[in-house]
Amino acid sequence: MDRRQRQARLLIPAALLLLCSAADRPQLPIREARWLKSPAILADLTRLPGECVAWPRDRAQRRSVEVGRVLFRSPLLLGGQAARAGLSCSSCHRNGRTNPHFHFPGISGEPGTADVTASIMSEHRGDGIFNPKPIPDLGGDPAKLKVKGTPRLREFIHGLITQEFDGPEPSPVALGSVVAYVQALSPAACPKGPGPAISLSSKLSEVDSAVALSERAYASSDPATGRDLLAAARSTLGAIDERYQVAGLEDSRSRLREADAVLFRLQGAGSAGPWSEWKREWPKHERALRSTEPRSLFNPAVLRKLLAAS
Repeated sequence: MDRRQRQARLLIPAALLLLCSAADRPQLPIREARWLKSPAILADLTRLPGECVAWPRDRAQRRSVEVGRVLFRSPLLLGGQAARAGLSCSSCHRNGRTNPHFHFPGISGEPGTADVTASIMSEHRGDGIFNPKPIPDLGGDPAKLKVKGTPRLREFIHGLITQEFDGPEPSPVALGSVVAYVQALSPAACPKGPGPAISLSSKLSEVDSAVALSERAYASSDPATGRDLLAAARSTLGAIDERYQVAGLEDSRSRLREADAVLFRLQGAGSAGPWSEWKREWPKHERALRSTEPRSLFNPAVLRKLLAAS
């Protein structure tokens, strides 16, 4: 069992084994809150910035961007300390943008900054110098970004995963897909108005997309990408679980554990796995989760009450 597979055994609010030093709000079960230093924490935990993705018309290219979009949000892509803390590319680049309130001890100086050569995350690039830099907006002006739009982007992202975060070697398809997603981010595609709400529906869509893309990957004899996509789906189940850590929602959390167990078996069995079981049982779990969403931390009113008490 390789390093990525060992990590994938964990449902990621094993991500709630977050680095203790990052526990800015230890009583709040939402992991993202632990690396936010925000004057508007409720807004940050209920809404994302608009995603500036220009979807390709070519079907194969679009699918590559879809896979990259899923992996961009998966902590297991980065591996190492980042995965254990629940950090993904999207932690710093929310919805492919920036994160002005990101603040991780030992990594950030002012909110919205990160030291990409911090020893806490990398044995390879740790330079012993604390020099955090502003987190760039990947959907912003490409001229202001280091390598976007250049042939060096693939090399840059590969180094970020394997050197900056000590992550495992990504499969060629996984790496190419993340590159495709980052390349597809464009200022011309930025939506006007407020960004999307962080909702149960959006998270369920992420799970559905990751699982569907994984099944296609296995069918295309690409088990490495299939496993990565299932790991991403399981991580999203973990993110949903965080929002259901409310008294009275134990049945909902039990359903999430059941769904996670099926995805874990799929990771091990691949194309011969219990896909029919997933397709039969997951819609039932989805309906049950939707019925209890108003009592969960997806509801801004419930979250506001918890924040006021913290």
